Amino acid sequence: MHIPDGYLSPSTCAGLYAASAPFWYVSLRRVKRALHTRLVPLISVFAAFSFIVMMFNLPLPGGTTGHAVGVAVAAIVLGPAASILAISTALVIQAIFFGDGGITAIGANCFNMAIVGSLIAWAVYRVISGRAPVESPRRVIAAAFAGYLSINVAALAAAVEFGIQPLLFHDASGAPLYAPYPLHIAIPAMMIGHLTVAGLAELVISAGVVAYLQRADPGLLRNTAPGATAEARTNGWTSTKPLWIALAALMVLTPLGILAAGSAWGEWSPQDFTNPSARTEIATASGNNAAPTVAPAGMRRLASFWTAPMPRYAPPFLKSASFGYLLSAIAGTGLTILVFLFAGWILNRQ
Repeated sequence: MHIPDGYLSPSTCAGLYAASAPFWYVSLRRVKRALHTRLVPLISVFAAFSFIVMMFNLPLPGGTTGHAVGVAVAAIVLGPAASILAISTALVIQAIFFGDGGITAIGANCFNMAIVGSLIAWAVYRVISGRAPVESPRRVIAAAFAGYLSINVAALAAAVEFGIQPLLFHDASGAPLYAPYPLHIAIPAMMIGHLTVAGLAELVISAGVVAYLQRADPGLLRNTAPGATAEARTNGWTSTKPLWIALAALMVLTPLGILAAGSAWGEWSPQDFTNPSARTEIATASGNNAAPTVAPAGMRRLASFWTAPMPRYAPPFLKSASFGYLLSAIAGTGLTILVFLFAGWILNRQ
């Protein structure tokens, strides 16, 4: 679901940056008072959790891969504003340092996963959970629906962005300049895998984390419950220690994320369009619709816009793919913590 550079036109990217900016601004205004309090560890751990969860690639129908996002859990515990900032931070770090998602498409990826995902998850969770007690099984069910719907609506938004490119941006001969497949191909190709596998993964993660918190630390679920007090909203490093321990255990397992074969739909490199075996995989994943014989011109022009230091979570100085993946997970988590510590420090100075 991470849209790379070259798949969306510059005007589409600019439009989605513009669409995301008001949400970032409002979210920051709502959260900035808490960022120089003890909320920093909590928002950091859920941003890092999202980063790590997205590293676990899952095999999807058609030979592609996908992943959960962890957006529903972040929205449930942090609220929609802090969730938007947390998931956006994870996505920006992924794009800049690991090449997972394009620099030009950061606005699009944040709009789809961080903004749309957080708002859908929050709305669904609040509607279904209502005023049920924090320990109620109803909240686990609400979290499950929130996770499933949030990732699928986010995937649909990405599919529409892919699918409108051939319609709006093509050369004189009608050849697409950016993403090559129209809506009637892009939507089924994206949604089948998310409705059947990735959505269920998000469902299980969301329900599982909420069920765990109900037993281990129900206070975290009260942070955003109706009538929460300021005292209920404060969570320091000590109180989030169990979450960091769980995250560390999950981090150790990240090399499992590279076992799934294939790439995500819509994340092919320009070279794949001239590779016979890769072209077959692209066509199979796209409803047996042949790919262009060469990558679209706009895609070729923008694909090399940015070269990440550790592309595809594979540090170039390491020969072991598994160790490189683990090191990338550690680096990404560390960068996430530093971002929020720095934000808190800046706000404290102000």
